[in-house]
Amino acid sequence: MMFLKSLILVGHLLTCSKQGAENRGIDYWAALADSLQQSTYTTYLSANGNYYIQDNAGDTTFHYWWNAHALDVLVDGFLRTKDSTYLIRAKRLLSGMHETNGSRYPNVFYDDMLWLALASLRAYEAGGDPVFLDAVNILWSDIQTGINPHQGGGVAWRKDQRAYKNTPANAPAIILACRLYQHFGRASDLQTAIALYDWLKATLVDPVSGVVWDGINRQGDGRIDKDWLFTYNQGVFLGAAHALYEVTNKRTYLDDARCTADASLKSSVISPNGILRYEGQGDGGLFKGIFVRYLARLAQDTVVPAGKRDEYVQFIGANASAVAGQALIRPQLLVGPDWNRLHHGVVDLSAQLSGLMLIEAQAYLGRKNN
Repeated sequence: MMFLKSLILVGHLLTCSKQGAENRGIDYWAALADSLQQSTYTTYLSANGNYYIQDNAGDTTFHYWWNAHALDVLVDGFLRTKDSTYLIRAKRLLSGMHETNGSRYPNVFYDDMLWLALASLRAYEAGGDPVFLDAVNILWSDIQTGINPHQGGGVAWRKDQRAYKNTPANAPAIILACRLYQHFGRASDLQTAIALYDWLKATLVDPVSGVVWDGINRQGDGRIDKDWLFTYNQGVFLGAAHALYEVTNKRTYLDDARCTADASLKSSVISPNGILRYEGQGDGGLFKGIFVRYLARLAQDTVVPAGKRDEYVQFIGANASAVAGQALIRPQLLVGPDWNRLHHGVVDLSAQLSGLMLIEAQAYLGRKNN
């Protein structure tokens, strides 16, 4: 039954002392994931049940892309537990988002639409409900209108700023195109993925370090925002490279994914002292969880050398232990935006989702590695 394990172990979750991921065990992480899923649902679901609200203090603002990730973590819960309640909630959320967004899936931001398309495709893969695939097809048709020749190629960030291109719009587009190619075998999807990747790597990836920059031409001056080093840009680029490897079997893509992953783990800016950096709340609250999602996927690929996979798994475990030991707000079971310390005050949905993504990844990796 859903959340039974978390109910059995809830006392332990509320009082556990600081200890490493390897000492907590599979049952602990699964129970914590269950509990965080439930606390997210009960704390942030809007009064009408259509969407998740901004924070735990009653701000009912609807954030489209945060809710796309809320759908994604429901799929995580289903894949880990096989409990259909998660997919029922995911379908209700998709419908609620559609209604709240003016009875349509598309919006002005291409990256927003990509997050919802990716989450919906995973939901379709998990349960086969065509409602999710319908959403994907509508969104993908709209997203492709953002591809244009400004700055030499790539997908625009938003519809009314077509000359500004960034990693958050292009890397997820590559991932989605690859997954659609896996499903339907359309050559055009693979061609789109390769063209976008070639542009992204040539434009926004440091050729020496493998660190990924945020965007180009944000202010209309052709400048690259090299000082914007966000965790999620590293995550989505390594995810895009890995996705292309999975559909082409070309090692250069896998090498790119590993290069950016390794650079991120070594960076004193991105992961100081081995813990992903504090990037505030608001949109920044979601960034770390997105990085973890794609690093965890890379860590499961058996083509990656075992020692390197272990390094990625241990990194995720260290971050999960930091959250469980330092950042988990009890008894509410909420996760603050800084994984190194306890947060006092309002917790945005974005930060909660990031923490939940991390714990779901830790629970899933723990099960896969046993």
